[in-house]
Amino acid sequence: MKKIRQLLNWLSSLKIAIFLLLLIAISCALGTIIPQQESNKFYYDNFNDNPFLGIINGKILVLLEFNHIYTSFWFLILLSWLAISLAVCSFRRQLPILKSALNWIDYKSPKQIAKLSIAQTIETKNASKSLEEIKINLIKQRWNIKETDGRIAARKGVVGRLGPILIHLGMILLMVGATYGSLNGQTIEKFLAPGRSIDLLDKNKQKGLTIELQKFQIERDPQGRVEQYRSFVKVVEANGNKKEKEISVNYPLRYKGLTLYQADWSLAALTIQINNSPKLQIPIESIPELGEQAWGTIIPTKKDGSDQVLLTVNSELGPVIIYDNDGKRLMRLNTNKEAEVKESLIKIINIIPSSGLLLKRDPGVPIVYTSFAIILFGGSLSLISTKKIWILHEKEKSLIYIGGLSNRNLFGLSKELPKFINCLDN
Repeated sequence: MKKIRQLLNWLSSLKIAIFLLLLIAISCALGTIIPQQESNKFYYDNFNDNPFLGIINGKILVLLEFNHIYTSFWFLILLSWLAISLAVCSFRRQLPILKSALNWIDYKSPKQIAKLSIAQTIETKNASKSLEEIKINLIKQRWNIKETDGRIAARKGVVGRLGPILIHLGMILLMVGATYGSLNGQTIEKFLAPGRSIDLLDKNKQKGLTIELQKFQIERDPQGRVEQYRSFVKVVEANGNKKEKEISVNYPLRYKGLTLYQADWSLAALTIQINNSPKLQIPIESIPELGEQAWGTIIPTKKDGSDQVLLTVNSELGPVIIYDNDGKRLMRLNTNKEAEVKESLIKIINIIPSSGLLLKRDPGVPIVYTSFAIILFGGSLSLISTKKIWILHEKEKSLIYIGGLSNRNLFGLSKELPKFINCLDN
């Protein structure tokens, strides 16, 4: 029994809770510095030659689960530990404090009043009348009153004692919701060209939702810099229900637990025509060697596949730069323009951009939002000070003893007591 009590004291220790919060904060900071949810090869390639903090290479980083910190075994242990610590603290400390605040304490002697944080003795000719006047004044000020045989006990703001319990409950729910969302949520990043769609499967591996990109716009400033991306999407359910919405950066689509963000943009394809051929839509890929925003493809200029040229582009507005197979720049060609390249007539009809969509399904969001509401409400209640006042009189000496205490803002209570005493001046 003693060991259990010691364990509970240790779990409810404020020092332990602060230590756990510090470890969780450091872990979250590492999660923002180290890329998460990448392949093992990514960490081996990037951290074996340049170890993190100079000592943690890719192999150790993966072994310690730093590649998925928020769902790692040790991070979940820290969250569970903190949740247990908060729960034990609430049951062992906050609940008894609330229970004590709800109980009426009856002080029967002047010595008990004198030991309070604020105490004063008043002479009066008519003690019964004075007590009645004080009681009426307290009721007007919305104090809760209990009177027993010439003694008055009053209290106000007891609801403030509920604040810390609600904050602890909210924090526990926050950790539960975040953990549940991390373990059961889905994140998909997809680039879609207009007219293309993506099918999302439900728990039974059946098609649940279809997201189709109808139109994609890139807004640029006069200098050509990107200011905003806008996607016009249509969400189609398996039963045929449809919803159309425009999304942009900072204005996502929320639909039945799914959040669709406008995350990025890219270029998907070139529509070209070679000599008298039909219009050809040729996919293009990113070419990091040519710059951060450079896309291109290699096409032949002859029917037998010879005389290949490289077409590159860095904007949906063009132009297209054409290189020969030796890397020599041949020409610059704008959209809806044609030119002869190696005895073939090439026409650039258009450049098709693609929208970078980020799809998130987080089942823990309702729990997290509920926890935020509880924490805010509990924090508001915690600002309310709990005040108590006791009043009694000695008939033989015609004296009234008044005293009080408060869990916070004792100075405010000391200024409030004279208001009740002033009513006795007459």
